[in-house]
Amino acid sequence: MALTMFGGPLSRKVPETRTFTVEGPAHSLLLEPFTRRVRAEVDGVTVLDTVRGALLFETGLPPQLYLPEEDLRTDLLEPSDTTTHCPFKGDATYRSLRVGDRVVPDAVWAYPTPIAESSWLAGRAVLAPGAADRWLDEDDEVLGHLPDPYHRVNLRNTSRHVTAATTDGAPVADAAGGILLGETGLVDRFYIARDALRATLEPSEKRTVCPYKGRATYYSLRLDDGRVLTDAAWSYEAPTDESRAIKDLVSLAHDDLVVTAS
Repeated sequence: MALTMFGGPLSRKVPETRTFTVEGPAHSLLLEPFTRRVRAEVDGVTVLDTVRGALLFETGLPPQLYLPEEDLRTDLLEPSDTTTHCPFKGDATYRSLRVGDRVVPDAVWAYPTPIAESSWLAGRAVLAPGAADRWLDEDDEVLGHLPDPYHRVNLRNTSRHVTAATTDGAPVADAAGGILLGETGLVDRFYIARDALRATLEPSEKRTVCPYKGRATYYSLRLDDGRVLTDAAWSYEAPTDESRAIKDLVSLAHDDLVVTAS
């Protein structure tokens, strides 16, 4: 279960099906150590290198990596006039990052004098995830963002009969089993063999990245009657190790599709 999202104990909407209460404000913060080595590169230059990072979990938001400012290349940082205010953390100051001729505006933020309740943020800073070209978790390249330790992906072989059809009943897929993928906060997805499709896969330009599954390639489905369901299928041709069971299989979802399993 994620802590701050998807119905987790520090999320904005906690399920009613529980026997506990969380005492505290409606908006909560939790800082936990993230002791693996993390590095970030811009144009091949390492601008962040730390084994002293910590993930800040904040209600309704994905975790952010806070690290001691001395683990940043502070010599590459330039002052910025940008400031923001957070009622739960205080006033944030920003700095831009310059690597050679390249400037990333407001790439780093910090709370030099956080409010008392968040005093442990003092001396720590954040490099915006999108400010770097490349992130490394130990020596593995990060896909999308650092993995949330409270986020899980579970893959199970299934012999359930998986079918897909359009909302008006045209058959699209018929599979005698496949892989059931369950992911924190998301609906279960069935991944099936491509030869179970009764539609033609047409490559799409859409791509997505998941830290837990890898890089997804999307396809449109061309039905026998000529209709095309845009970006209705996706596949992981080179999934992460933890999701290797879905390699080259396809999953289906579209407003005009109904996927069932029995």
